[in-house]
Amino acid sequence: MKLRFSSFGPGRHRFALAAAASACILAFSAVPAPVLAAAAPAAAPAPAAAPAAPAVSTVGLLSSVPAPAIAAKAWVTIDVTSDQILAEERADERIEPASLTKVMSAYLVFDALNEKRLTLGQTVNVSQKAWRTGGSRMFVEPRKPVTVEELIRGMIVQSGNDATVALAEAVAGSEDAFAALMNQEAARLGMKNTHFTNSTGLPDPQHVTTVRDMAILAKRLIQDHPDHYAYYKERQFAYNKITQPNRNRLLWIDPSVDGMKTGHTDAAGYCLISSAKRGDRRMLTVLVGAASESARAQESLKLLNWGYQNFDTVKVYDAKQAIVEPPVWKGSASKAKLGSQSEVWVTVPRGQAGNVKSTIERTDPLVAPLQADQQVGTLKLTLNDKPVREVPLKVLEPVELAGIFGRAFDAVRLWFK
Repeated sequence: MKLRFSSFGPGRHRFALAAAASACILAFSAVPAPVLAAAAPAAAPAPAAAPAAPAVSTVGLLSSVPAPAIAAKAWVTIDVTSDQILAEERADERIEPASLTKVMSAYLVFDALNEKRLTLGQTVNVSQKAWRTGGSRMFVEPRKPVTVEELIRGMIVQSGNDATVALAEAVAGSEDAFAALMNQEAARLGMKNTHFTNSTGLPDPQHVTTVRDMAILAKRLIQDHPDHYAYYKERQFAYNKITQPNRNRLLWIDPSVDGMKTGHTDAAGYCLISSAKRGDRRMLTVLVGAASESARAQESLKLLNWGYQNFDTVKVYDAKQAIVEPPVWKGSASKAKLGSQSEVWVTVPRGQAGNVKSTIERTDPLVAPLQADQQVGTLKLTLNDKPVREVPLKVLEPVELAGIFGRAFDAVRLWFK
């Protein structure tokens, strides 16, 4: 049986955004009142197939704020802080990712660093294959050892295909084996319309993705590898007496932009994953098929500014805050603390925070034992009574079984419930 109750309604409290103070306070009649902080994506899972979708300007309830006209083949804008898509166009249409591919290559290299399979100071011997790889280059040389960190900077800042292949070989032994790892990781992350055949993004008919899938990947790299993300904001890197600038023009235009990756082939056009952090709030855009380097930068910045200027992102609950404490049957404790393991944020059109309501749906009765992090319900956030976000409601502290007499007493009570 599902138990549903709303934290708002007649005689209940609502939370409101004080625009002048940029702060929000949320009060619940049956729950401790949390404090909301106004900020100055997981993106939704991609569908199993990639339809030839019509252009979509804005998403769901956010359609009250029309997105700007964007000169690109496909794009998506995500508020990473709240994990909400703000707008998209042809987000599930399969496209050639070009060098945006290197975001997945970096993700796997960072995994290897975290797992101590590689170290930044470790030297790598450059193979003939890496040296001969065409396209953009770091200009590594065979028989001249280079460190893993130098290769990472060559891959990210210079978009070096030679550096990327060398790293792929260092991680997996060969680029083919590395591509298999890329596809395994794509499946794990929920990138349902993606298939990689190489580490660099060089053209291949089977090397495809979507802007939605790339947004999922970029968001996860930012969240899962914060210690390594700083490479993406480096403006230039010199190796072998050759200095090359980062091709992401936004690093020079907007100081809040700190990444992420450019790409270009004749078929893909000019592509850019861009991310900016203003205050506590991070926005992310993925754009492909622009006409030029300047166009991909201008159109991406247009989307970032639109998202920041037209939406508010507010924190509803702190991480591990007890949102509700329902009774537990047959347990060593009489109540369970339920909440979210991470902070809960919501993005809404500017000035609409006061219309957001919180509803909890949970299993009833709750019967011990309950394990920490066990999902027992869903926290639903709505705007004007329409869904905005859903967050798993989990057990924050375990509840063990009561003794034999306590269990027997509750068993009788449940019988008559």
